[in-house]
Amino acid sequence: MSVPTRGETFSKLIEYIRLAQEQAAMMAHLENAENDYYPKEAFQWLTVSELLKKMQHQVTNLATRGRQ
Repeated sequence: MSVPTRGETFSKLIEYIRLAQEQAAMMAHLENAENDYYPKEAFQWLTVSELLKKMQHQVTNLATRGRQ
């Protein structure tokens, strides 16, 4: 059994956030594709996608703080 490292854990966390961001963007696309108008739900999914991008940036800053 290996001991998890900070770098490995950070990489996994960033990857999971990135995947969630991509899926939220896909949900927005699907909402648009399935409707003839730009529904409120699509905009909300885009908002979630952008918030996840911000979260990824904040996690990266937190993980690299003082290590640059």
